[in-house]
Formats: sequence, C-alpha cells, structure tokens
Amino acid sequence: MLEIACFNPSSAIAAAKAGADRIELCADYAAGGVTPPHSWLLDVKRDVDTPVNVMIRPRGGNFVYSGGEFEIMKTSIRTFKPGASGFVFGILNEQNEVDVPRNKKLIELAAPLPCTFHRAIDLAPTIHAAGSAIVACGFKWVLTSGGEADANAGAEVAADLQNRLSSNLTVILGGGVRSRNIQDLKERSHLDWYHSAAITTPGEVVDEEEVARLQNTLTTN
Repeated sequence: MLEIACFNPSSAIAAAKAGADRIELCADYAAGGVTPPHSWLLDVKRDVDTPVNVMIRPRGGNFVYSGGEFEIMKTSIRTFKPGASGFVFGILNEQNEVDVPRNKKLIELAAPLPCTFHRAIDLAPTIHAAGSAIVACGFKWVLTSGGEADANAGAEVAADLQNRLSSNLTVILGGGVRSRNIQDLKERSHLDWYHSAAITTPGEVVDEEEVARLQNTLTTN
C-alpha cells in the first residue's frame, strides 16, 4: 500500500489519480509538514474519492507543544473531522517520550476516525518503548524511518518494530522512499505500507509519474 504526502491540493489530486492508496494532506514541505488550510481538504474531496488523512501539527520544529498549541490541535481535529478519512499527529514530552495522555485525548476527539503517529517516533530515546506507548494511545498506524535518518538506514528496525507489535499497530516505512529504492526497502522490511512525497524536482509539487512507478513496483513485484 502506498501513502503519498501532498503539500497542496493539486498534488493530492494528481497523486490520487496516479494510483496512491491514501493521501497525507499537509502544508510546508520544508518544515516536514504542518496542518493545511481546511479549504484544501474540501478541494481534494471534490475531485477524488481516495482516502485523505490530515496532518495535525501547528508548527514545524519539535513535537513538544504548549497548552495553547494543544488547544489549536484539538480545534483542527474538530474542523477537519467531517471530511477527513483520518489524522496524522504525534506529541512528545520534554524527554522526547510519547505523551500518552495528550495523544489519547486527540484520538478520542478524532474517533471513530483512525490516526497515525508520525515520525516524531524517530526522536524517541527507545523506538520499541515508543511503539508500545503508541499502541497504548490507540493509534492504528505509525510512520517511521526506524529511528534513523531515512528509510534506507532504518528498514530493518522498522521491520523489527512491526514484528514486535504484531497486529496491534501497522508500521508505515517513510523517509526518502522513492521508486529507485522501494523494491530494496520492500525486500528488506517486508512491510505492507510505504510513504513517499514523490517529489523529484525542487519545490512542493508531486511527480505523478513517480507515484505510478512506486505503485507499480509495490503491486507487481
């Protein structure tokens, strides 16, 4: 299965039409993704039926949020909930451990929509302890590069995390995933889900041909 991170509505629509199984809708590629304008979700849903999970992240930088930022995240979930297929977020405490109470609160607000814990897990002191905490929060997926700089370096760790968590949580491998390396990553990790921005030129525009190549590799090999 292929999830494509998209940083504008036109890219989301193009990725969906090129074969993405799911869209992660966010803004600001340079910041690693933040909450997009609500109008973007409406624009995408008017054109395609592909599931769209919305990033809930009030700013770039670390994943330790103030009380005010946490309230903004709650408001964003309420705003997007009628049209979203799910949400993507992750809150850490000052020690970069998973903030279980706050994440649980957001999951309760999002219910019954499923949620993904994003790559904040890669900053955790111990990825396996973080994975167990993410399960305790109630997340359905976790996006990770295996605690390493990119998926190539962390593929085996991500695979081990999936094996340890079994059916309690689905691991999505991300971080530099492209058509040139996805076959190798698939053979090394044996995971079911892969995540890519599919951007091959400077800027924030998806390459729909790259999306098609990624999906073709996943489905034919």
